[in-house]
Amino acid sequence: MTKAEFVKTLKEEVGLSTLAQAEAAYDGLFGIIKATLKKGDDVSVMGFGSFKVVHRKTRKGRNPRTGKDMMLPASKAVKFTPSKALKEGM
Repeated sequence: MTKAEFVKTLKEEVGLSTLAQAEAAYDGLFGIIKATLKKGDDVSVMGFGSFKVVHRKTRKGRNPRTGKDMMLPASKAVKFTPSKALKEGM
């Protein structure tokens, strides 16, 4: 589903009068999630799942083009864990 499709569906489901309102709601929702994760806090949505930042250690990797071993730097990534209700509803 693209952003445009999501915004259109959001408008219809919630009963908003314009696509601009639906897009503002979409941007607000995901903006809050991004800001919360950026602070290092977890985000839990009951019945849907949780998002959290995980820290990846420095690790050995391989350059696929040259085949040489290299060290990949430590990094942060977002991990999503679906809720039990979401898993059972699929």
